[in-house]
Amino acid sequence: MARGKAISVKIATSKVIKALEQSLNKLELDWTSQEANEAKYDKARKVWQKELIDYAVANMKKAENFRTNYRSYSNNLNIDFDLTVLEKDLPKEPEKDFTTLHQHSYNEQKEEISNAIRILKMTDEEVVNTSTYNAVARYL
Repeated sequence: MARGKAISVKIATSKVIKALEQSLNKLELDWTSQEANEAKYDKARKVWQKELIDYAVANMKKAENFRTNYRSYSNNLNIDFDLTVLEKDLPKEPEKDFTTLHQHSYNEQKEEISNAIRILKMTDEEVVNTSTYNAVARYL
């Protein structure tokens, strides 16, 4: 498959700066709300796990391939079995509706966006060329 010609456009510097500032604000908001989002997700996941246990116990008579393992040194009994189920019958697992940021990723993105904003604010050019835009596009 042959590649087409590259797009060559010029974008107003002020628009790129504004978009980068919005991106930086979103990054900050995501970082500050991450702990609350994780706690909310963990709570929803624990509720789901309890629902899953209740489902498994209620359907244990249908269990196949029943296995046990007793560990006398720690007084633990592990019980494992297989249930054939329909996906629609299982409790719905919660999904993360946020992106988890690690400290190093947050620091790197914040620094790169901030540097791009500072550099663009120093320029006298009214437009940003495509190669410059491509360098910051992943943050927009």
